[in-house]
Amino acid sequence: MSVVQVREALVPLLNEITARSAEFERQRHISDDIISRFKQVGVYRALVPKIYGGDECSPAQFCELIEQIATADGSAGWVASFGMSPFYLGALPPDTLTMLYRQGPDVVFAGGIYPTHKAARVDAGYRVSGRWSFASGSMGASVFGVGIQPEGGQDLPRMAVLPRRSVEIDPVWDTVGLAGTGSHDLLVDNAYVPQEWTFIRGGALNLAGPLYRYPVLSLATQVLSVVALGVARAALNEIYQIAHRQQSITGAPRLADRPQAQMQIARSEAELRAARAWFYEAIDDVWQRLLAGDEASQQQINALRLSSTHVTRVAADVARQALALNGMGGVAMTSPLQRYVRDTLVITQHAFMGDLSYLNAGTVFFGGNPLPGYL
Repeated sequence: MSVVQVREALVPLLNEITARSAEFERQRHISDDIISRFKQVGVYRALVPKIYGGDECSPAQFCELIEQIATADGSAGWVASFGMSPFYLGALPPDTLTMLYRQGPDVVFAGGIYPTHKAARVDAGYRVSGRWSFASGSMGASVFGVGIQPEGGQDLPRMAVLPRRSVEIDPVWDTVGLAGTGSHDLLVDNAYVPQEWTFIRGGALNLAGPLYRYPVLSLATQVLSVVALGVARAALNEIYQIAHRQQSITGAPRLADRPQAQMQIARSEAELRAARAWFYEAIDDVWQRLLAGDEASQQQINALRLSSTHVTRVAADVARQALALNGMGGVAMTSPLQRYVRDTLVITQHAFMGDLSYLNAGTVFFGGNPLPGYL
């Protein structure tokens, strides 16, 4: 199925997702039937190599897909974004990848990377125990990754990949926004993980083709930041829905007829569209370079990271402005606008999009070396 076909197949599902947003927030995870339907339409196979039955779409196509889902519900978009897992799991040995995808490409992955825990070497693998936080999409996952530090300090931090039966999910996720992501803690108790089911975090992928030379950390950031674009668009769509029907209790003109509202909506549209354009332009610059057989430059990767941070800040501001335009109507918990604001707020808090990214970006602009993990 092509990415265009996937996006078309999603349309009826997205209406249902929007209608069930309160359900996802209340139960603190996306329901299993929605995850199953994401599988059916190809969300989780979008970036999987064709040799394993995947669609191997481009980074921009995948981000557009996640943006579309996030317009229906931010938490659903966030969970779907972990369809980028081949960029983690692709560092597993080739034989392991064959086993991973032996039943098809629709593998749902969730990871709890931090904090890393010491793992004792035993036989041809590791004994793994610990608690890991922020495992988004954990309730619908079949495969989990956790961060380990092999004893002896000789190796870089690794990810150990485990089946669902080896992992306990502790439902601690109770947050102001993105409540439906099920970003719970993972508990593992003395599980044995063979060496071949581990990989170095950030290591080279054992996958061929230009797609898998795309900067891993940048894509991991972009698939999350693009959720903010979808949520902000939903906020503006909501304003357009109410602008012609909302009547003021004071007798003032409808929202659509107020000059201040007209000016604010124009500014919001301009700011959101401009941030979105740079976001996708930065992706295309790198993608065209990879297709030509070259590697992305430091400046290009810097643009990927900075445009991602920028788009989350703009999206959060647009969502807040939409809430303000709705006045008291937006403060009710029945209004989706308050959820849009809360969801975009949480996205700006993510480590990938924090203020430190501005420091790193500025360092690169001045010709310096950013902190490890930025590029």
